[in-house]
Amino acid sequence: QVQLVESGGDLVQPGGSLRLSCVASGSFVNINRMIWWRQAPGKEREFVAGIPWSGNTTFIGQSVEGRFTITRDNTKKAVFLQMSSLKPEDTATYYCNAEAIDLSGRRFETWGQGTQVTVSS
Repeated sequence: QVQLVESGGDLVQPGGSLRLSCVASGSFVNINRMIWWRQAPGKEREFVAGIPWSGNTTFIGQSVEGRFTITRDNTKKAVFLQMSSLKPEDTATYYCNAEAIDLSGRRFETWGQGTQVTVSS
């Protein structure tokens, strides 16, 4: 199984920046892709950004395009979400989600516990 631990959430002023991290650990053969989602109170979960574990392609949600970037460090088994020009509407709990291959060769998904981002003056 894979355990995901997110960090980096904080209270930040509008226009500020934050960098979220998600580190994977546990017993698995490989990671296929990792995705950042977010969910604000009373709202549906929203796709933020995704990245496959190989290649240079990234996927960015429309509401954060041009402000957020996603990167990964394969050696550290980590994915990062660099957030800039933050807006109050970016306030949410941010979750890391991974699809991986376990030791039996089966594909599975797992989630982190979430990290809170609050954008407010």
